[in-house]
Amino acid sequence: MLLWFIGTSLVAMWMTFRDPAIDHRLVVLGALLPLAFDGVVGRVWFFHTLLFPIVSLGLVMATTVGRRNARRRLLALPIGVFWHLIFDGVWAERSIFWWPLDGRAFARQSVPVVERGIWTALLLEAVGLVLLVWAVKRFGLDDRERRRQFLRYGRIDRGIIDPGQGRASC
Repeated sequence: MLLWFIGTSLVAMWMTFRDPAIDHRLVVLGALLPLAFDGVVGRVWFFHTLLFPIVSLGLVMATTVGRRNARRRLLALPIGVFWHLIFDGVWAERSIFWWPLDGRAFARQSVPVVERGIWTALLLEAVGLVLLVWAVKRFGLDDRERRRQFLRYGRIDRGIIDPGQGRASC
């Protein structure tokens, strides 16, 4: 389930922060990390816990002391991981989400995407596709130059937020 996490993380990031300078590519990468890591293992593990984005955030903060631009850019990764946990519904699985605070070992539980079944997964992928189409239109990514800038830097044209700063918004 890629489109679901890509679409929800992009739209949620936009709706929450409306920051054209954040690297949205890293938000998407962060939103896909738990699925990629735990998908390789084949079951839920550390990457679907609240501890993973907290540790990631701590690492970003510790490794970017005195490097404001790097910090601002890399903060998008743990934010993306938080979006994944929200849109995967992991917060509803207390023993996974709060591990190790609940003191239990991981059950041999499949990744939540697998648990939902094929029809739910297909429905969520369709919703993700709709969100991506909306994002392309809203962010003006049907314009070649805006799309090139987004793919190269992960940024949304400032004209989207403040039409006086760039080209006309969608």
